[in-house]
Amino acid sequence: MLRRAGAATLIVGVIGTAIGVLVAGSQGLIAGALGTIIVLLFFSIGQVVLGSVLKNRPENAMMVAMALYLVKIGVLLVLLLVLQDATFFAPKVFAGVIVACTLAW
Repeated sequence: MLRRAGAATLIVGVIGTAIGVLVAGSQGLIAGALGTIIVLLFFSIGQVVLGSVLKNRPENAMMVAMALYLVKIGVLLVLLLVLQDATFFAPKVFAGVIVACTLAW
């Protein structure tokens, strides 16, 4: 599952980054690449952790899944708030690529 979800996310991330380059130039490139990498890391780590829990303690799977979801959303919210006024990249492209990649996953 990781390969298929990762491949779909990567394709959407590359398309989003290309659109970001057209819209915002090099800042769009940085934002798109960073957004794609963050989503790939977050979801891959979450999937590995959840898979481990399912093997060892399946009765705790739902609790761990919810905790992982809340942590991911919380960290993404903090990143978006901290980086919303960043000048080294395009925050709107960053947010758009994160949303698109999350939906693709």
